[in-house]
Amino acid sequence: MSFDGMFTHALIKELNTTFAGGRIHKIQQPYEMELVLTIRANRKNHKLLISAHPSFGRIQVTEQAYNNPETPPNFTMVLRKYVEGNIIDSIEQYDNDRIILFNLTRRDELGDASQQQLIVEIMGRHSNIFLLDKDKKIIDAIKHVPMYQNTFRTILPGATYQLPPNQNQVNPFKVGENFESDKSLMTAKFLQSQLMGLGRDSAIELASLIEKDQRKPFQVIQDFCAGFENPNPTLVVQEDKQHFLAFPYTTISGEESHYDDLSGLLTAYYAEKSKQDYVRQVGNAIIQVVEKNLAHQHKRLANLNQDLEKSAKADTFQLKGELLTTFLYQIEKGQTEVTLANYYDNDQPITISLDPALTPSQNAQKYYHKYNKLRNAINHIEKQKAVAEAEIQYLESIQTQLNFAEPNELADIRDELIDQGYLKKQKQDKKKRSNNASAKPREYETAEGNRILVGRNNKQNDQLTMRQANKNHFWFHTKDIPGSHVILETSDPSEAEITQAAELAAAFSKYSHSNNVPVDYTQVKHVKKPNGSKPGFVNYFEQKTIFVTPTKIV
Repeated sequence: MSFDGMFTHALIKELNTTFAGGRIHKIQQPYEMELVLTIRANRKNHKLLISAHPSFGRIQVTEQAYNNPETPPNFTMVLRKYVEGNIIDSIEQYDNDRIILFNLTRRDELGDASQQQLIVEIMGRHSNIFLLDKDKKIIDAIKHVPMYQNTFRTILPGATYQLPPNQNQVNPFKVGENFESDKSLMTAKFLQSQLMGLGRDSAIELASLIEKDQRKPFQVIQDFCAGFENPNPTLVVQEDKQHFLAFPYTTISGEESHYDDLSGLLTAYYAEKSKQDYVRQVGNAIIQVVEKNLAHQHKRLANLNQDLEKSAKADTFQLKGELLTTFLYQIEKGQTEVTLANYYDNDQPITISLDPALTPSQNAQKYYHKYNKLRNAINHIEKQKAVAEAEIQYLESIQTQLNFAEPNELADIRDELIDQGYLKKQKQDKKKRSNNASAKPREYETAEGNRILVGRNNKQNDQLTMRQANKNHFWFHTKDIPGSHVILETSDPSEAEITQAAELAAAFSKYSHSNNVPVDYTQVKHVKKPNGSKPGFVNYFEQKTIFVTPTKIV
């Protein structure tokens, strides 16, 4: 189910119960298109997430902790000036659309009251958040849209707020006997065109209910709408697809989980989706740098391999120089070629090109010179190839870490890339990140009560393996595959513990979605870090290999 008008209708009642009469105590804007309001209501502090994200737009109560950006965005500063301290009188929905209105009362220092509205439009890429004064003038919006981009309405400070274009649809909660009665017309597409706020999943469900019911369509619609007055928040999992529903739909089957409230349902549904997008949004500069350098190193490696193929002729030049030296007496100056017996190949004849201007001895020396030049080139190419392969291995490890990173972990990865010369240090980087302490390793526990620690980034991998871990404990890593360092804190692991730790190593690796992933393990004392090596790179010995299916990370 999408966050449609039907779901919004159900959510409004929940939001009013929690927030009506509350005071807006704190305002944050942790991401470009998202607000978090801390609201004091019913003697408790509650956090309300308001998102105008094009893919994950929604409103919900949240318990997640958010960090503030170093410099508050302009929209945050405006809201702090005009909205902090305001009372939420009520929360309303415009008709059955995805438009939510927060009616606010503000009192000045003299106690005089003024009315404001915070309006949230959840409409895909057109989602927006507005602050209006009592005359419906826009004080500010999280996203500005000038007239040349939208001729219907201008979204700029000072402009008069206009609702989105009316589609002349009917509010399904107000449908009566005069609604179309011809059942043959009641397709999902028709219902979406006629009823406001009906998402695709809701339209398919309603069309199915009308088709199966003997009553008139308007009666079925009324019953369907009644379900949103007393929701049963449901998450349905179908293979790799999830649906969040105000109550179970007959047309969507799968493994069901039920929640106490709609916000809890949304938290469960959006947790992984939004995290991945936030990482891409916040870490876009990191991702671009890694991808650009990876492409460069892969191209460099391909060119080096081509050069290596060309240099394979070195041995041929050595052979020709040696044969010419051996059979000098058979060659005369002025010849353009000579055919000699190759005593390394059963005296098979080999034809050698000659420079007629050179003596036989000089021709031999010329081939030796070519051999030595190529031999030196091969040594250089092989060294450069090793460097390129190490760079690729390192950058792929960063890519893997980004796949599992939380938004607040990106700073550590960014610092590492600055240290390695991939990113330039910005002015704000000179300040210590006192409020953004590095996250601790991921922690798990075996049935026997032993901890399993999983590094979150390369620097943490080094810290965990080389300084923190007991030398007799066990270290795990996917074999020849980028991934995290994993430490099993016991010197005498059971087979079940070895399997569990290996499954976690596979889960936090490049092959997290594969089967039969090879994982090496050995005691920490057999893991060594070469001097001058990249963060996270180690050599290890005395290892054993186990093949596992990665743990599904929740």
